[in-house]
Amino acid sequence: MSFPERLEVPEEVLEIARTLERAGHEAWCVGGALRDTLLQNPHSDYDFATSARPEEVQALFRHTVAVGVKHGTVGVLDRGRVLHEVTTFRRDVATDGRHAVVEYGVRLEEDLARRDFTINAIAYHPLRHEWRDPFDGAQDLVRGVVRAVGDPAERFREDYLRILRAVRFAARFGFTIEPDTWLAAKAAAPGLSRLSAERVRDEWLKGLGTARKVTELVELWTDIGAAAIWLPELRGAGTLPPAADAVSPPRDAVLLTILLTTNPEEVLRRLKASNADIRRAAAAAAGPASPSANDPTAVRRWLSSVGDAADDLLALWTLRHAAEPEWAGPMRAVRERGDPLSRTDLAITGRDLQALGASGRRIGEILGLLLERVLTAPELNSRDTLLALAREKL
Repeated sequence: MSFPERLEVPEEVLEIARTLERAGHEAWCVGGALRDTLLQNPHSDYDFATSARPEEVQALFRHTVAVGVKHGTVGVLDRGRVLHEVTTFRRDVATDGRHAVVEYGVRLEEDLARRDFTINAIAYHPLRHEWRDPFDGAQDLVRGVVRAVGDPAERFREDYLRILRAVRFAARFGFTIEPDTWLAAKAAAPGLSRLSAERVRDEWLKGLGTARKVTELVELWTDIGAAAIWLPELRGAGTLPPAADAVSPPRDAVLLTILLTTNPEEVLRRLKASNADIRRAAAAAAGPASPSANDPTAVRRWLSSVGDAADDLLALWTLRHAAEPEWAGPMRAVRERGDPLSRTDLAITGRDLQALGASGRRIGEILGLLLERVLTAPELNSRDTLLALAREKL
């Protein structure tokens, strides 16, 4: 691949580079933005590598975020409030496979040498329009290869998360992992157990959201040894419905986790997902997966029982069968009409029942009976009708 003479870098990004350069510092665009630009993939943010130390970056810009100051990274907000990471040239002086102790005051070439893969070790000077590619990353982009910078075994020992990053990039771009890099990653895979659950979670969810084919991501996680350590509930790629690959990125990664694993609630707990995502998984697993029939009454009863999980269950059914179910139409019609589906949808409340003389648990029992009636006949959901029915239960 021959580099273009110049990249069309947004003016807001050029302002960051000019500010750093005017202060006497080097400012190079690096990393994923360059990779994605060369692959003609859309992106919104640019990362910088600079000779400026973190405190100097913070002093130069009005709007900054301390995204990783102890590792040399400061987030700089441009005029459009887009965050760009500005990281001091650095090299690792010590690492335990999870965290690195870094040293500043090095050159760009040394900074690029500590990066994970050649396709991420390209630099471009947005003001002088100069390129640096000491590890032939551009050629690997042409070849469709994920290759470690330098000694792959050393790169993975520095940070075991790079194993999952290699898998994610391969699945996202449809690349292969270079043989020596693959062998080193497999050999280092036991070190994945030392990573934090949050870092693994982020790689898993980003991988699902961006992979060209979900089945390829599953195969890579399995073959490299990551699934055995972190996702033993992961189904084999051969058992997945073809429709799992039909959904274009970005995808709903939590929904796919529900589809791809035998116990998604446990998986998401292990990965320290949000409580909302864990609840989604639990509700989808509880089901039932579909109404008992396709008629409106059965659909209303099902919607009432599954609550907020209805949309996930519909999406899962569609993925598994590569087509929408017959009950999808009645489901939408029920919602469009605003048919009552829960006690809060009833035309009367517990206070109305109290006024009739009901008390304690009997109030809940009567509301439940009334809901049963209106699930069958939504037209009964009027205040006068429900009060009359309630009097019959007292």
